[in-house]
Amino acid sequence: MIRYESVSKQYPDGTTAVHDLSLEAPSHQITVLVGPSGSGKTTSLRMVNRMIDPTAGRIRIDDREVSSVKPAELRRGIGYVIQNGGLFPHRTVLDNIATVPRLLGQTRRAARRRAMELLDRVGLSAELATRYPAQLSGGQQQRVGVARALAADPPIMLMDEPFSAVDPVVRTQLQDEFLRLQRDLARTIIVVTHDIDEAIKLGDHVAVMRVGGTLAQFAQPAELLARPADAFVAGFVGRDRGYRALGFTAAGELPLADEKPVRLGDALMTARDRGRDGWALVVDDGDVPLGWVAVGGLPDSALRGDVTIDLLNLGGTLAGVGGTLRESLDAALSSPSGRGVIVDLDGRFAGTVTAAQVLSRVETARETR
Repeated sequence: MIRYESVSKQYPDGTTAVHDLSLEAPSHQITVLVGPSGSGKTTSLRMVNRMIDPTAGRIRIDDREVSSVKPAELRRGIGYVIQNGGLFPHRTVLDNIATVPRLLGQTRRAARRRAMELLDRVGLSAELATRYPAQLSGGQQQRVGVARALAADPPIMLMDEPFSAVDPVVRTQLQDEFLRLQRDLARTIIVVTHDIDEAIKLGDHVAVMRVGGTLAQFAQPAELLARPADAFVAGFVGRDRGYRALGFTAAGELPLADEKPVRLGDALMTARDRGRDGWALVVDDGDVPLGWVAVGGLPDSALRGDVTIDLLNLGGTLAGVGGTLRESLDAALSSPSGRGVIVDLDGRFAGTVTAAQVLSRVETARETR
């Protein structure tokens, strides 16, 4: 547990970065600090590991006040991840990850063995171990940064805009990987971001900060979306917060249609016969959805070939059985056929659902609150 007790930070020029911050980041959970530039997010984060010392108030880790611990000793028990990974450019990936274990007295061999284990844990291949940071993509650098932060097996991790320097697709992948790691490791984590969508996705609790370093609201994501504390929080969270709140409501047992998919190599005539409203779903030999093929309104002469990969429309997300209303609605709205594809826990096709059916479930969920 990390507790801020009336913490403030004022600089000699009179600038107040953080003002009277009180909140508790629960153990083994992710707490996200989010807000506009100048709201004191990074300052609040760096006061935990004493990169910055507060002007007033106290920060405690469990029952220990951080100001009573020497900075070097304190930081050895706290993982720290920043934008672009903050890697040493002159060291290989393996030696970057092994840095802290070596400082803690591990042998070179033991530290490197630990580093190789962590490469695999963060989803990087062993062949990257001998490369230098400049030879990696942005996403790979971020993964190495996370691996280095985990190398000493710290109970606490601080992450400052860890995924902001990569493109949206890689960012989503890194977020998903990070959440998978947290499910396995259950660390106490504080993340700083300016992106409210990232905060809602990652956080067990979210602290919305105002310019000037004051706390506007501290709540779980579902509470933040449903009941923003004031106009500032409502504006910062965004006008589509009602839609995003569906991400915290289970879809339950949706009325899945008995779609008849086809496979690559099947005749287009077969796809037309099995399809509905001019669209047929295509799956692989393991019943994993691949995409949709348009077969409506075409003459027989245009349907003499087979279903091939280049004919597939790849639009449409997939929603899982037992997932959320937001996932199911997005699957339906993004599908070229208007039918959202639902898959089981193994990724196999389970059925389709329309937006109208999901919205009916949304209304039922509202009535039963």
